[in-house]
Amino acid sequence: MRLARCCSALLLTAFAFAAQAKMVHRPVDWTLDGTHFHSVLVYDDATSAKRPGLVMVPNWFGVNDDAVRKAESIAGKDYVILLTDMYGADAHPQPGNADQAQAAVKPLYAHRALMRRRVNEALAQLKAQAKNAPIDTAKLAAIGFCFGGAVVLDLARSGADVAAVASFHGDLSTDDPSLAKHIKARVLAMNGADDSWTMKDADTFMAEMRQDPADWQFVVLGHAVHCFTEVGENEPGCKYDAKAAARSYRLMHQWLASAFAGTP
Repeated sequence: MRLARCCSALLLTAFAFAAQAKMVHRPVDWTLDGTHFHSVLVYDDATSAKRPGLVMVPNWFGVNDDAVRKAESIAGKDYVILLTDMYGADAHPQPGNADQAQAAVKPLYAHRALMRRRVNEALAQLKAQAKNAPIDTAKLAAIGFCFGGAVVLDLARSGADVAAVASFHGDLSTDDPSLAKHIKARVLAMNGADDSWTMKDADTFMAEMRQDPADWQFVVLGHAVHCFTEVGENEPGCKYDAKAAARSYRLMHQWLASAFAGTP
């Protein structure tokens, strides 16, 4: 009976601890070139163990509830994620429809140097959070979706000191192919075979990446179109694909783990 009471007490303690543990959503704000940015740090506080830090750039709808849920799902107990605002305070609330999103991304696609400057500042802000969050600053990477994929590829092209980047159904184009020779990160790009928006640049992207002195991989997912990780998307050219999403996430985890371990 005493043993049963002891076990019950331990179980109650464990349940109480589990109830207290939660996904943290911490606002991270900064100003760059006179523009104010509002991002969110996402991680599980169930453990204080240090873990890799990821800059995560969402699709062109920016930092919204869907992006936060995706960041939670990816972070788990594995990563601390800085869900990154690329638009600035003037774009808040974040774009609510495709026309607004297109207007938001247009200035950054037109000025890729500005895009690179903003995402590099996000990386600096992620590093700065290590004093208050369980981030292993020796293990930093970036992931991005759609527009965000283009952003993290540009982070790599800028020569940023990150272990890896992973782009999901991202724009593969660049304003300067010669930047690829500055890449330090291991680059993983994953695109749908039937993605008419991005695959038109596949050959030029691979030609560019052949200059990359680091490891790179371009994965084409059969039958997938654009937006294959975006839950709820169901348009002919922009559609969620559970199989492709699961495969791409597995590839991402493997890619990051090997990059952080320094193994092939």
